[in-house]
Amino acid sequence: MLQIFRTKTTTPDDFEETGLKKCLSAFDLTFLGIGAIIGTGIFVLTGIAAATQAGPAVVLSFVVAGIACTFAALAYAELAAAVGGCGSAYGYSYAAFGELIAWIIGWDLILEYGVATAAVANGWAGYFTNALAAMGLGLPEALTKAPILGGIINLPAAGIVLVLMVLLMMGVRESARTNMVMVVIKLITIAVFVAVASSHVNPANWHPFMPFGWSGTSPEGKPVGVLAGAAMVFFAYVGFDAVSTAAEEAKNPQRDVPIGIIVSLIFCTAIYILVSGLLTGVVSYTELNVASPVAHSLQLLGIRWASALVATGVIAGLTTVMLVLYYGLTRVFFAMSRDGLLAKFFADVHPKTKTPVRVIGLCGVIIATIAGFIPLGELAELVNIGTLAAFVLVCLGVIALRISQPHLHRPFKNPLNPVFPLMGAVSCGALMAFLPPLTWIRFAVWLVLGLIVYFSYSMHHSKLAPGNAQGKRRHKRKG
Repeated sequence: MLQIFRTKTTTPDDFEETGLKKCLSAFDLTFLGIGAIIGTGIFVLTGIAAATQAGPAVVLSFVVAGIACTFAALAYAELAAAVGGCGSAYGYSYAAFGELIAWIIGWDLILEYGVATAAVANGWAGYFTNALAAMGLGLPEALTKAPILGGIINLPAAGIVLVLMVLLMMGVRESARTNMVMVVIKLITIAVFVAVASSHVNPANWHPFMPFGWSGTSPEGKPVGVLAGAAMVFFAYVGFDAVSTAAEEAKNPQRDVPIGIIVSLIFCTAIYILVSGLLTGVVSYTELNVASPVAHSLQLLGIRWASALVATGVIAGLTTVMLVLYYGLTRVFFAMSRDGLLAKFFADVHPKTKTPVRVIGLCGVIIATIAGFIPLGELAELVNIGTLAAFVLVCLGVIALRISQPHLHRPFKNPLNPVFPLMGAVSCGALMAFLPPLTWIRFAVWLVLGLIVYFSYSMHHSKLAPGNAQGKRRHKRKG
């Protein structure tokens, strides 16, 4: 039973053994982070959180969530530089706490990235369908809705996932270039909104600033207030940790990954605060409970050309979010398969494209099926609780490794250890407490399924078992 808690530490030499192509710079990784972060949060959840939970104080919700993410980002940066690997929090938890905790987090990350990608695909499909209708090319309603909503399949949602599957199979360099182009498009879109909205702000819309207070309960029994809003808009930050999954494809992971994580998070937090402040300043927060609050606010102002431009930017923005989340999912799955915790069949890398095409294909088919047949509007909280749980363990992992391996080479060190990591664990754990009880139940069910898979298969096929020469060679400790 003690074998469950065996640990590993990956060295820079291990990156050369993976077969993945090392081609990403710090600039690429920063854009990867921006591509993942700026999307659903700024274009959708900002308005919903303002209208239903925080009012104009949604700005403070973003500040609270951003602070929690900053502490987590510093922890990610240290572990990405010192431990490395493409498994993100899965690999870091393995190094700090052993195999069982690592499995739980890896299983958690599969849920987080998979459900988030499918959920964003549903949102993307809505904007894409509206754009086609505006051009007179509308699809039959039966092909734009899941069966439970009276349709046959949400074809655009499933289709975009399959397109991204092909793109990821082509290679990470090509995916990064596509991501960069679309990030530029959506940053231009945001700049247009900021320029237009700045001249239409009505300070009266910011009163009352905190209509729901810091914390409370709605008549329907749902959490409201700035802190509940922070728990909701945390979905806006889901994806910055995907930068850490690219460690084995970075040219200089010990330097570039921390830069990509921290710079992308700081930049996007500033954008969120600016846009949410302007959004609640140009129209009343009560008008923002819509699917596209940024475009809707410009329509209410009568600026239709800007609204149409923003809608175009939304399509590009959500595409990059899906691309990076999908990418992160495949790299976590690949890392777990390579360690023997999932089927070895998925650990192979294509000799030409240097990508794990089997993992990409499997995940693409599953996500496309979910996006096409299941409406996922209720699952943002489920994604959030999985992400927050991973962040808590990453923060605690920094402290654990400082104690268990004090001489481990750390190119980047978390400042004020253990204060900042502890603050990260506490703040992320506190946000989990503001999520609905049903979310906790769903999360528990998924973890129970994961434990069944682990004890029935994974622990018996792990390549890291004591006495396994390959495992000892790949995961040697640094003294």
